[in-house]
Amino acid sequence: MTAASIPSARRALVVDDERALATLVGTYLERDGFEVHLAFDGEEGVRAARAVDPDVVILDLGLPALDGVEVCRQIRTFSDCYVVMLTARAEEVDMLIGLSVGADDYITKPFSPRELMARVRAMLRRPRRKDSEDGDGVAPLVFGSLRIDTVGREVHLDGEPVPLTRTEFDVLAALAGRPNAVFSRRALIEKVWGDNWVGDEHLVDVHILHVRQKLGDSAETQRFVRTVRGVGYRMGQVT
Repeated sequence: MTAASIPSARRALVVDDERALATLVGTYLERDGFEVHLAFDGEEGVRAARAVDPDVVILDLGLPALDGVEVCRQIRTFSDCYVVMLTARAEEVDMLIGLSVGADDYITKPFSPRELMARVRAMLRRPRRKDSEDGDGVAPLVFGSLRIDTVGREVHLDGEPVPLTRTEFDVLAALAGRPNAVFSRRALIEKVWGDNWVGDEHLVDVHILHVRQKLGDSAETQRFVRTVRGVGYRMGQVT
């Protein structure tokens, strides 16, 4: 299933062993102007991601043999595409496992294809590094040894690059863009995922956890990302 007649189309890869569901999701993506590729098992999904270089991957967690977590882990070694994890189980552990290997969002089955499309559109409205405008004269944000280049979408700690996913970067940049302002979960959702996002707002906590881990930070030390109990999160004092 492709849309070769639209050379500038965004590329989407759907990986799900439920062929009927994969085809349905692919149909909605095509209607929205995407060039769509389908894969029906994990190994095929990884190969397709390498060949296609998709902008977004819709990935089932419960794939046979090579499951969605491992597929996502492998894709993250060569691609910064957005990943939406599909799961038939709503337990928090599934969300934590999926997001811990670099998924940007998750949605539980059964779901509305329209809701899925709304989330995909919201993610793709965020800039990629190659799509960023010329930022000459825009100074990086500096928090002690942490340097955040919002134009180049790069983060360095003690001079070393920090490999954040796109969503992790967007969460950090949102906090860093307003030093000392406190963001509630809902405020961060609206800033990063968009006003129309619907889902579990604890998704924010998972991404904050991963950002802290990659910065050598924690809920105890709060060196860079601080928790304001009962309210939300903020960055430390800019230097």
